[in-house]
Amino acid sequence: MQDILVVEDDPQLGPALRRGLTAEGYRVELVRDGNTGLERALAGDHALIVLDIMLPGLNGYRVCAALRSAGLRTPVLMLTAKDGEYDEAEGLDTGADDYLVKPFSSVVLLARLRALLRRGTTATAGRSVLRAGDLWVDLTLHRAGRGPVEFALTPKEFAILTCLARTPDHPVSKEEILAEVWDPAYTGGTAIVEVYISALRKKVDAPFAAHSIETVRGYGYRLTARELPR
Repeated sequence: MQDILVVEDDPQLGPALRRGLTAEGYRVELVRDGNTGLERALAGDHALIVLDIMLPGLNGYRVCAALRSAGLRTPVLMLTAKDGEYDEAEGLDTGADDYLVKPFSSVVLLARLRALLRRGTTATAGRSVLRAGDLWVDLTLHRAGRGPVEFALTPKEFAILTCLARTPDHPVSKEEILAEVWDPAYTGGTAIVEVYISALRKKVDAPFAAHSIETVRGYGYRLTARELPR
């Protein structure tokens, strides 16, 4: 389960975000002012920060700038009621990774969050290993394995496993895998993803009697974070 810090002072939107994200399987911490948000972001180990701009105490721009100055690379999705291009530019210039104008739909918010989490710029930035249960993916060395056993993966297989491991326990669509792993010039359909997933399962699941790569019917795949029994 991934941790998300929500810094939002609106008495209706803040709790609504917490309920919605919790329902999607995230663990959510909600704070209502910029000073506390900065303190919790620096002290915690969050996968992502949802940050309002207009906050009591420090505003979102100053919070984000302070986080980046401190070397924290956790992805930041900035929320604001402002929709001018200069407001967006200022938010991005202070180090935000994405920008969402109120009001917004929960569908768009969740899609933006998933995209940021898939980029791999998480609260563990600086550490190059993604983990899902006893399965690990070393992004620096381009190695992956389960416990002490290392897999022999092709570059495509490694890229697909990385794509799934960035958001363990959350589904990734075939289209998203195709867009991230294959060259933009590729014009084939998503059936090629199914072929590679089948090959990947034979290496990361079958030898261990595991079922960590789950099919999400009509959508794509999910990498579960369950530990194998010892």
